[in-house]
Amino acid sequence: MIQDLHTHTFYSFCSEDTPEQAVEAAIAGGIQMLGICDHNYGVGCARTEFCYDKGPCLTADYGKTLRRYNNHINLLKDKYGKKIKIFSGIEICTLLNEHSYALPNQADVSFFDYCLVENLDHPNSLTGGDIFSFAKRCGCPTGIAHTDLFAFIRSLGEDPYRYFRKMAENGIFWEMNVNYDSLHGYKTHDYVTEFLRSKEQQEIVKKSGVRLSVGFDGHVAKEYKASRVKTVCTALKALGLRLVFEDR
Repeated sequence: MIQDLHTHTFYSFCSEDTPEQAVEAAIAGGIQMLGICDHNYGVGCARTEFCYDKGPCLTADYGKTLRRYNNHINLLKDKYGKKIKIFSGIEICTLLNEHSYALPNQADVSFFDYCLVENLDHPNSLTGGDIFSFAKRCGCPTGIAHTDLFAFIRSLGEDPYRYFRKMAENGIFWEMNVNYDSLHGYKTHDYVTEFLRSKEQQEIVKKSGVRLSVGFDGHVAKEYKASRVKTVCTALKALGLRLVFEDR
């Protein structure tokens, strides 16, 4: 299964593409499964930054904006169903800083097909580095986005196998981010390169039973490089590693 579970649209505001344009770019590239997961603050606030006129950000409620976005993506499942399998997701920025991007306590994301969590390894993350509690709060299948998990686990002083095994038991997956576009300065993720080279890391993940995902993290449809997605999906399959949702 050639999957890309990390695609952004104009709901994120850092992209100008419609969801339809993102889907069509994926179809043209031969992607079989596409997950659209716009930024929570872009979807929730319908603006570039997380900001409310009244009350603290963390007590705000996205309400209808999340549902409206989810309904739009779900409509695409039928529209493009004969060409590609589509999942409705959301990427959650957990960073607490002067802009307070973090997901509000009252925001419900449980109805999404999945969510991707970013900033898990940041000292100012709302998660406090605890993905397990945060995944329960989200209430939907949860993935860890563009994070060097082996480095993060070392920083916690925990055993990698036990940590990945706990992830598997809680249905938490790990993203292999293969981005390469202008918005990200054409920078690649070293942790993905290292994982594809490291037999030790591969064996730990394989034995743990944790599932992986692949995502281009695309924001510009015309810069979409499906070949990067295909290469990693194929490599992971050859290594005997399982992708999330591959049975659906």
